[in-house]
Amino acid sequence: MMNSSSAVTSSAFAPLPHFTRPTFLMCPPEFYDVDYVINPWMAGNLHRPSRDTAFMQWKNLYRQLQRVADVRLLHAREGSPDMVFVAHAAVVQHGLAAVSSFAHPQRQTEEGHLRKWLQDAGFLLWETPRETSFEGEGDALFDANGGHLWAAHGVRTCQHSHRHLGDAWHTRVTSLHLVDPRFYHLDLCFAPLSGGYLMYFPGAFDAASLEKIHAAYAADKRIVVSELEATQFGCNVINVGRDVLMGAVETDLAKRLMERGFDVTEMPLGEFQRGGGSAKSLALRLSDSVQALGDLRIDSAV
Repeated sequence: MMNSSSAVTSSAFAPLPHFTRPTFLMCPPEFYDVDYVINPWMAGNLHRPSRDTAFMQWKNLYRQLQRVADVRLLHAREGSPDMVFVAHAAVVQHGLAAVSSFAHPQRQTEEGHLRKWLQDAGFLLWETPRETSFEGEGDALFDANGGHLWAAHGVRTCQHSHRHLGDAWHTRVTSLHLVDPRFYHLDLCFAPLSGGYLMYFPGAFDAASLEKIHAAYAADKRIVVSELEATQFGCNVINVGRDVLMGAVETDLAKRLMERGFDVTEMPLGEFQRGGGSAKSLALRLSDSVQALGDLRIDSAV
């Protein structure tokens, strides 16, 4: 294992995982429930999710993702009901995995299980100090080209972790400040998409963060979601090439994405929204993000 101060060891020269297709990791909801309240979506939903319904919704997402990507599985563990939100547990790029350091003790039990899976799969680990809270792809997302890392702070992830992440991949990190507790993770309000597009909810960010976003994405590349769409988890999507997998949203958001060249599949994921996540939270990307571009052909003038 590696950390920010460790030297490169012989393990760094071992073969790293190689993927010929976009590849994701998912964890079945065998023990999923809302057992505690650590985000606003959980409030009022204690023990309300139906495990049978949750499993049907998860299985549908799993099958839809299998159409466009390879999917690996992490075994669920009793006592870790939120393991199903596996994307919160790490960020992966170029065979290196930055493992999360969860802010809440209720989720810290997940870290060891994912760490072992990643080690067994051949990934190098970039350990996050316990005192530096960081919650994986929940708060750190590479753009579609894999060359720019967006990272959030203000609710769950500590801003000090952003430099730690930049050191892991020697890449530029843009820090964004989340100001609305409903959007406690970046992936609830910010989704870099193939073709240079971005889907985001402006109300989740402070003014300085919006300036950074607008400087990086031209107006015709920005897909602004409404507060209603954001609270229905409209930004929490899986994007593989032209395919977008998302929970059902009661607006024309899917139509707006299709007008920009995306193939959109909406599906019910309400049982997981009770726990504070949707499609994106349920799948951790393992392959390099640039691989997800596939054969996407989107007219930039659309």
